[in-house]
Amino acid sequence: MTSYAAAGVDIDAGDRAVELMKSRVARSHRPEVVHDVSGFAGLFDASAFLRYRRPLLATSTDGVGTKVMLAQRLGKHDTIGIDLVGMVVDDLVVCGAEPLFMTDYIACGKVVPERIADIVGGVAEGCRLAGCALIGGETAEHPGAMGADEYDLAGAGTGVVEASELLGPDRVKPGDVVLALASSGIHSNGYSLVRHVIASAGLGLDQEIPELSRTLGEELLEPTRVYALDCLALIRETEVHAFAHITGGGLAANLARSLPSTADALLDRGSWTPPAIFGVLAGHGAVPQAEMDKTFNLGVGMCAIVPAEEADRATALLSGRGVPTWVLGEIVEGSGEARFV
Repeated sequence: MTSYAAAGVDIDAGDRAVELMKSRVARSHRPEVVHDVSGFAGLFDASAFLRYRRPLLATSTDGVGTKVMLAQRLGKHDTIGIDLVGMVVDDLVVCGAEPLFMTDYIACGKVVPERIADIVGGVAEGCRLAGCALIGGETAEHPGAMGADEYDLAGAGTGVVEASELLGPDRVKPGDVVLALASSGIHSNGYSLVRHVIASAGLGLDQEIPELSRTLGEELLEPTRVYALDCLALIRETEVHAFAHITGGGLAANLARSLPSTADALLDRGSWTPPAIFGVLAGHGAVPQAEMDKTFNLGVGMCAIVPAEEADRATALLSGRGVPTWVLGEIVEGSGEARFV
């Protein structure tokens, strides 16, 4: 007799995964979250918006790209969810929005309850780090479309910002300073090039690389730094004109998105030394500097543009919160470009 289980979908395993992840998801709770008994939707109490004069909702969605393939190869699934949250909420905070809640979606070839619980647990931990709630999600089993050990994940987030406090290019002006907020490593962009370098150079994920203090695999799976609460603290305590989340496309290209058409950002390449992993990839892969620049964050995961007189206070605040920060460059008259000098 034919059944759903015979076709490769295990409903009982899905139910077991939900039970395993419940306690982890609870750690991301916010008081505005309303319990939905049916579980079909996530509910958030919008009366929290009454304190705003003109609340703007911000939304963002993303995944983690081919970094999931390394997590699968290494059998480590409890941090890839943090990467997902970082990619979503740190896009939201660029406009000054406070991340409120997220939902996630996992597609896999076979539901292994413990593995799914680890993935979702990472998402919940990322939400906790961002101060937002994980209020819903979905796990789908796709036998035949994906291998038993394969999965992919994506997520969407919602935030809110007062209209009059919206950050962006219109606030940026010559004389402002560009601050660099250090990344935790590669974050979640450029992993197709990473995997190409590894394969071409014959490197092993369990290999000890002299320049690194751990195995190559451990370095590559370092989770994305989540900046949301740090950026919100900076907004509260200092004057901020704009942020730029440094993701796919590299530092200059992403920073240019936060510039007006009348100003340029001049970035001092000598103001920092990129983490060793970038030199390892460039060296073993013979990757030219221009390609590194447009692919990776090179050690800068977020930029803040602030008035010059706020630079010292902003740097001290962020460094005190555990985010190494330095003056990366300055804003001058121009045509909307960011370039290294």
